[in-house]
Amino acid sequence: MEQNLSLYHVFLSVAQSGNISHAAKLLYISQPAVSKAITNLEENLKTTLFVRSSRGVKLTEEGSILYEHVKKAFDLLTMGEERLQRIRELGIGHLRIGVSSTLCKYLLLPYLNVFVKENPHIKITIESQSSYHTIKQLENHTLDIGLVAKPSSSKAFHFYSLGEIEDIFVATPGYLDNLMLREKAYDIFSSANIMLLDKENVSRKYIDDYFKENSIEPKHILEVSNMDLLIEFAKTGLGIACVIRDFVTEELKQGTLVQIPLQIPVNKREVGFAYAKSAFLSNSILKFIKFTQKRS
Repeated sequence: MEQNLSLYHVFLSVAQSGNISHAAKLLYISQPAVSKAITNLEENLKTTLFVRSSRGVKLTEEGSILYEHVKKAFDLLTMGEERLQRIRELGIGHLRIGVSSTLCKYLLLPYLNVFVKENPHIKITIESQSSYHTIKQLENHTLDIGLVAKPSSSKAFHFYSLGEIEDIFVATPGYLDNLMLREKAYDIFSSANIMLLDKENVSRKYIDDYFKENSIEPKHILEVSNMDLLIEFAKTGLGIACVIRDFVTEELKQGTLVQIPLQIPVNKREVGFAYAKSAFLSNSILKFIKFTQKRS
């Protein structure tokens, strides 16, 4: 069939015009070339497609059957071309982003608010999950881009930073006062309720490494599924929470929460957008990358 594709185009023009010379003008080729193409197609299909006369050509029964299928095929091709043109003109596309619920709320949403307004025809799918799962999906090409803490091994990824974040420990003044009343001399990690994200979270792994490096062994750990709950539990006075400083600036300013001083502060870490070096970059992802780099 592949060798007949150009012949089918000629066939369609002749069938629709009913005249070989008219078809030749439409196709911008010579009349003998059109006649030769029809003859070749008839020989390939081993059937007569047209009845010739001095007034033009007319489809045979077999030719009419073929015409129905060829017309549908070329109509579908035209529809495909028109759809592609509409996609280019409107910027239609699909963007799949992986991000933790915390980074989504505090970092991603401000970008999306502007990007969606500038690109209303790009469908956005958000996979709200841990950075660990986002990295895995980027490796498997089931996500286009992820907002994550900088991967420890970045050989497989392009990563551009949005800046550093700092993990700190906070509590209400009331909780600390009561802790001091209960225990005159205390070490927060052995005496207090230490509230951390669950073990699947990359932030938790980072804090566990901090504890190990500094020989810290918390006695009472309360695991929480997301940063928002950590902050709310801390504000309720349930214990000391490990949170990201940028996410509690108002609480620290108002005195609702206070930062616990540490002998050795937790090192700051980078967060940013990552995408696989081996991934195909669609127009949608290229637009998003350019947009975020311009605004970061």
